[in-house]
Amino acid sequence: MSDPTDYVPPKIWTWNKANGGRFANINRPVAGATHEQALPRGKHPLQLYSLGTPNGIKVTVMLEELLAQGHSGAEYDAWLIRINEGQQFGSGFVAANPNSKIPALLDYSGGDTPVRVFESGAILLYLAEKFGTLVPTEPALRAECMSWLFWQMGSAPYLGGGFGHFYAYAPFKIEYAIDRFAMEVKRELDVLNRRLAESRFIAGDDYTIADIAIWPWYGGMAKGQLYEGGEFLQVQEYTHVIRWADEIAKRPAVRRGRMVNRVMGPLANQLHERHDASDFDTQTQDKLQAKPQA
Repeated sequence: MSDPTDYVPPKIWTWNKANGGRFANINRPVAGATHEQALPRGKHPLQLYSLGTPNGIKVTVMLEELLAQGHSGAEYDAWLIRINEGQQFGSGFVAANPNSKIPALLDYSGGDTPVRVFESGAILLYLAEKFGTLVPTEPALRAECMSWLFWQMGSAPYLGGGFGHFYAYAPFKIEYAIDRFAMEVKRELDVLNRRLAESRFIAGDDYTIADIAIWPWYGGMAKGQLYEGGEFLQVQEYTHVIRWADEIAKRPAVRRGRMVNRVMGPLANQLHERHDASDFDTQTQDKLQAKPQA
């Protein structure tokens, strides 16, 4: 692989698998399924296919918040999609999300032909409207919530695909790319810090889907939990973001939601699949691995 300063773009781009870095085995320039693989279906109307990344955490937190509010219709089956193994390119998943990204939700509450919802922000809004909660109804407050929800959808790629990729995952360090995205992530954290200096939650006094969307990404970054980049970005400077992140992290539904479809960290915090509320007590990886083999 050549030094990045020597690179001159060709007239026509061609796919060079050798330049794929850590994700070369799953990244490709075309869409569609690579293999036949049906999606499993559980007993609940809501079927979630996901992984415990920041985008996946948004939806499991949302579902657990709905259940905590007493919305029994929000019971769900959460199935693990191992994106590092290319499971998002199976035919069933592609039918649920043509973009082959987690999370994807199928809602069978209306019958055997499900409503498919993909993109994490769309899923949050769909569930909020379905159950009539966690999104304001007063026009000005709703507009504020929607603005911050879509701020997250537009901003997080600079944090994940930008800073995270070039700082932590790229096959070699490129100063220009890291500087470019570090600057943008710090600007975004400053945007949130200024907002949270004047407001308890992102959209105002009440906890909403805007907080649920933003917290896994920017709360995690402010607490130094993403890409081992906390010291590099001096995240301790964003005191209002940290205050907000800590408050949300204490919510019982958030603690449960961040465990679902998680495959990293302490085994006690990993619930690979979730099909019942009791799974948090009986099906985490520490308990499963402690069971004697038959």
